[in-house]
Parts: sequence; C-alpha cells; structure tokens
Amino acid sequence: MPRIDSIDAWEIIDSRGRPTVAAKMVLDGVAGEVSVPSGASTGTAEAMELRDGDPKRYSGLGTTRAVANIRTIISKTIVGQHVEDQQSLDRMLLDLDGTANKSRLGGNTILAVSLAFARTLAAVQSVPLYESLGRLVDIDKPRLPRLTINLFSGGKHAGGQVAIQDVLMVPLQKTIDEALAATHAVYYAAAKLTGKKYNVRALKADEGGLAPPFMSLEAMFDDAVEAMRVCDLEPGKDMAIAVDVASTHFYREGNYYLRGEPMSATQMRTQLKEWVNRWPIISVEDGLSEDDWLNWPLLRKDLGDKALTLGDDFLCTNPRRIERAVTANACNALLLKVNQIGTLTEASEAYRLARQAGWKVVVSARSGETEDNWLADLAVGWAADYIKVGSICQSERLAKYNRLLYIERELQEQK
Repeated sequence: MPRIDSIDAWEIIDSRGRPTVAAKMVLDGVAGEVSVPSGASTGTAEAMELRDGDPKRYSGLGTTRAVANIRTIISKTIVGQHVEDQQSLDRMLLDLDGTANKSRLGGNTILAVSLAFARTLAAVQSVPLYESLGRLVDIDKPRLPRLTINLFSGGKHAGGQVAIQDVLMVPLQKTIDEALAATHAVYYAAAKLTGKKYNVRALKADEGGLAPPFMSLEAMFDDAVEAMRVCDLEPGKDMAIAVDVASTHFYREGNYYLRGEPMSATQMRTQLKEWVNRWPIISVEDGLSEDDWLNWPLLRKDLGDKALTLGDDFLCTNPRRIERAVTANACNALLLKVNQIGTLTEASEAYRLARQAGWKVVVSARSGETEDNWLADLAVGWAADYIKVGSICQSERLAKYNRLLYIERELQEQK
C-alpha cells in the first residue's frame, strides 16, 4: 500500500477571476498536483464550498481557510498513513468532515485532496490517469465521449439577455479531431452571423459561449441551425443541439418566468416539447426546477426517446437524489460534476446508480474552471457518453479538449 508522504495546498485563480484550491500530494516519493473548479449555476443539494467570507479580499470568496484545512487538519490525519485505494482515502476524508454537505472542511477542500490522491496514485502505478480512474467503476476499456460544446449562452453564464443558460453544439463526427474541426467552423460562422445580425462584436459568456442580444429564445436555435448550414453541415445529421435550460433560476412560487410572464409547469413542459419537435435537440438539461419532483416524470414522458431528460441541479451528482429520480422515472441521463458531491468515491456511486438504471452519463466541467485537465481522463476512464466542457476559445476549456486529442491518439496507437 502506498504511503502518503505529504499533502500541501495553495490558493489559485479560476477562469472567472475567483479563488479556488490547488493541492499537491506525494505518495512513496512520487508527486501529483491538481486544481478544482467552482460553479456559478449551483444546486441547493451540492457539497458546500468553503469560502473565507472576508469582504475586503476577493469579495469574501477567498479560499485560504480551505487551504489551511488541508495543511493542518487533513495533513495531520492522512500524512504517514498507508492507504490501500481511492475509497479508503475518501472514507478518511468523509469521516474527518462528518457532515452531510461537507460544511466543516469544505467540498472544495475535500475534492482537492481526493483528486490529488487519484492523480498521484496513477503516477505511482505508471498508468494513465484515465486507466486508474476506470478501476473505480470497474471499467477496463476506456472510451472517448461525444462532445457537447457551448455555442450561445444566457442566464447566469452571460448577461441574462435570455433566461435559458446554454445552447450547445453536439458534433456527430466519429472522432474528437473531426468533431472539434466542425465545431470551430460553426462557432466562428455563428460569431460572424450574429455579429452582423445584432450589430455587436462577439460577446462571450463564462464558458466561452457567444452571448449576443437575441430578440427571442427561438432566435438562439434558429441562429444555431443557420450557422451549421453555412458550414455545409446538416442539422440533426452532422451536428445536433443540446440545451441547458437551468430552469431553477427563473422559477418562483410554482411558476416559470421564461419570458418574464408566469408559466405553469404544464406550459413549461409543452414549451420544451415544442422546441424538441422543431429543432434537432437531443438533450434537455434541467428543463424544470430542481425541486419540481411532481413534473419531472411527466417531462421525461413528454420527451420520450427524442431527447435526453438530463438532470444537473435536479440531481447534484447526489446518490440519494439519483435513487429517488430512478424510482420516479424522472430522468434518463445524469450530468456528473464531481465537485457537486465532493469525492471521487461518491461520484463513482452516483455513476453506478445511473448506469444501473440504463441512463446516459454526461461528465461536466464548471463555469469557474482551471487549466487542469483531469476531467478529460475522468470522462474517458468512466466511458461517459458525453462530455460538457465549454466552448473552444479559452485556455481552461482547451486544456480538456487538447487532453482528449492526446488520449484519442494514444488509444489509436494501442489498436
């Protein structure tokens, strides 16, 4: 069993200019480093990030308390220990925190240590990180995911010019290389198209999606399809659409304020079904509020097999919520964000529950990302159906896509 020689941590800045946590672990003389992301659109059931709360420093968003917890409380507990595997390390962290939502040590604190162990263990074993991560969920054959890439953004990721959060491209080419080439063409065609139409330069959101002042929600979908056709790509055949509705953010007192006026849950479901029937949409993420348990099964029935009923804030990568959703037949896809739950072991439990239910799995980044690329290895190692990273014009996003390109080449050479 490898011995933990040391653990250290420090504060770094994420892609939104906010602090986050980086950590370095040494196992049997081998070192590994990671950094963790942070979300803007967060579910209420997510693991709690630990922030400093000092308004004079980073508007209270500093992470020096989280760093201190790693250097003191966690370090005193785990350094010198011989740890058998990821589950053993994560169990130690969970016992040390002792809360349901990681509120004592912080979800960001615990995740940094969990991931640092995973990366360093792979280095000790002299295997790629994706191979080591695959063992957590008993997958011995890694698989490249299909990409879902931000094209247009609104909601909390942009200026709120439209209520929904993202319209994403889903390139249907056979390889990551071909998919990224098609994405590049459509993204820049869309930038040119919307720049002329709305007389603006390409305004970008947190994750790199374009954010022009659309006249309507429907214009987002129309412009996406038009950009595909400009590139001689057939919508629905060469490239599809995914939509992140993020409905919780415009849900109040039983109504959905999609266009400023109240809509009932029935009306909201009807609207989503109309979108799926009208445009080549193959995935609807958080189409309803995270606590609208009554209507999620009805939405799942409405969409049928035409589009995935994908849960993000609704599920929060939380095994208990996933179990309830499986029982209610409320979804058929999980958006898996490791920092929503706090450890790789808990995320693997969420993954297993989704797979046992026959669901698709989408491994996702966050709006506040770093240049670390471990997410690409997670998606490949866990044979995710899709990966959701962001657009193609910011380094924290490109780090993941470039890692996927490298892994694709590596797997091709192994054949």
